[in-house]
Order: sequence, then C-alpha cells, then structure tokens
Amino acid sequence: MRGYWFIALILLSISQFSDAATPEQEINHLIDFVAKSDAVFIRNGTEHSSQDAAEHLAMKYRKATRYAKTAEKFIENLASKSSWSGKPYKVRLSNGSLLNAKDWLSNELKEYRRNQHIHN
Repeated sequence: MRGYWFIALILLSISQFSDAATPEQEINHLIDFVAKSDAVFIRNGTEHSSQDAAEHLAMKYRKATRYAKTAEKFIENLASKSSWSGKPYKVRLSNGSLLNAKDWLSNELKEYRRNQHIHN
C-alpha cells in the first residue's frame, strides 16, 4: 500500500510539471499580450502600434529563435532593445506611463506564470 501512494505522488508531480507552459508557449503569450495591448511602442525613437510591435517581435523570434531558448532570454535578447542600435524599447501605456519594454514584459511573464500555477 505504501508503494502505491509513492507512485501516485510521483505521477501527480510529473503531471503538474508537464502542465507547465513551454518556453515557446510563454513567448507566444508575450507576443499576443503585446498585440492586444493598447500601448504605443517606441523603437529607435519611432512610435509603433501594439499590432506592429507584436509583428516585429514575432519576426525577430522567427529569425533568431536560438537567442530565445527561454522567455527570459526572449525578453532580454529580442524584445527589450534594438538589435542594431542597442537602444532599449519603450512602452507608453494608455495612462501615459512610460516604461522599459523589458520591465513591462517581465512583469507580464511573472503574472502569466502565476496564473498558470493557479489554474494547474
């Protein structure tokens, strides 16, 4: 009987682990989050719509997946600064707040993971 509970505990642990989002799912969530936001994105001094910003990030991810093995690496290497100028991306929220894209996306990733944990 003790062996049964031990196996059940292991299976429960494995099933909880397998329900965790993959890095690709997390990155796709971040891109979708950007697309659905009503924020203005500032890249190299030029303002872009949230949809244009999401398309740009999706393109960067497609072309440079090797630099985004995790969602954190995606944010750090692709989604937070210009790859040619090195300038950080900025986000202007609807309330007028100006944030670094890195901070904004990192906060969303934390929230997404917290919600995934609650629902699994």
